[in-house]
Amino acid sequence: MKKPIIGITLDSEDPGSYSNMPWYALRQNYADVVTQSGGLPMALPHEPELAGQYASLLDGLVVTGGAFDVDPAMFGAHSRHDTVVTKDRRTAFEKAVAEAMLEMDKPVLGICGGQQLLHVILGGTLIQHIPDEVDRPLAHEQPNPRTEAGHDVSIQEGTLLHRIVGRTTIPVNSAHHQAAKDASDNITINAYAEDGVIEGIEDSRYRFCLGVQWHPEYLISDGDRKILDAFIEAASQNS
Repeated sequence: MKKPIIGITLDSEDPGSYSNMPWYALRQNYADVVTQSGGLPMALPHEPELAGQYASLLDGLVVTGGAFDVDPAMFGAHSRHDTVVTKDRRTAFEKAVAEAMLEMDKPVLGICGGQQLLHVILGGTLIQHIPDEVDRPLAHEQPNPRTEAGHDVSIQEGTLLHRIVGRTTIPVNSAHHQAAKDASDNITINAYAEDGVIEGIEDSRYRFCLGVQWHPEYLISDGDRKILDAFIEAASQNS
């Protein structure tokens, strides 16, 4: 059986460290979990004008996280928090390829910053800096390693996420200072942290459109593996 081709968006870095020229980066475990769940990972460089052609080749898309933010102008904000850092070409490509995939009703999984971008694409807004907008927030930028859980999330019954993991609570890791805020009518919020921060979203207009604020590629719980397996299974229907 042909393995589904899964696009994984790359990060981009300025010259220094690995190379004295601009370079792309991808944590290995993003590709590892796709392979383990039966997919064929394909790294995607940032070429917004080629997004539609990439989407036509792909069976599923993972929009990855990174140490940067969505430009607040994309969701209509009139101010920009001092902590906001953007990577405009990366975001332009990720937005274009995610929209192209959704138009073709091909599976999209947004992870951490990828979930935030998906939230904006679907008509939502973002909290620009959690400590400034959430009363007594959890440590969403957890001090312990990302290979360990930082807190639990509560999963809403009747959602795609609940059907996938089969539980109402799972432990997750946490590495973000922004979060989903206002949701459009198209968005179903499927998970919350104890402090009320949105931890997951989905859109039932599409066959598989899911965003999670944590990093399931670290496989903190069996729920993380089930998310990856369900995503690859949905993508297999295209291959």
